[in-house]
Amino acid sequence: MSSANSSRRIRAADLQVDPDARPGWEIAEDRIPPKGERVYCTEGEAEVARVCGKTSDGGRILELRILDRQAPPFFAAASNVLVRTQPKTRRTARRKSRDAPGRK
Repeated sequence: MSSANSSRRIRAADLQVDPDARPGWEIAEDRIPPKGERVYCTEGEAEVARVCGKTSDGGRILELRILDRQAPPFFAAASNVLVRTQPKTRRTARRKSRDAPGRK
């Protein structure tokens, strides 16, 4: 017997954020957004409520609140969230070179 509720199933593509949806934004794996920063997820624009533990692949878990409607906070992997690209500043470049391996 076949299932009659197949129209209500969630497609896997609907659960992944589309990096092309926001030009100039990047996946949050490389830069973990702090509490209060606006991000983009599969549900739309959200605000980071808190940064939680780690996933099995080493990424972070974020607690998010949707901005445009009343909804309870939910959790998302940082690898499925977009953050604004931060332009590199001289201070950031200096800090990275100072922290480079081999420097004492």
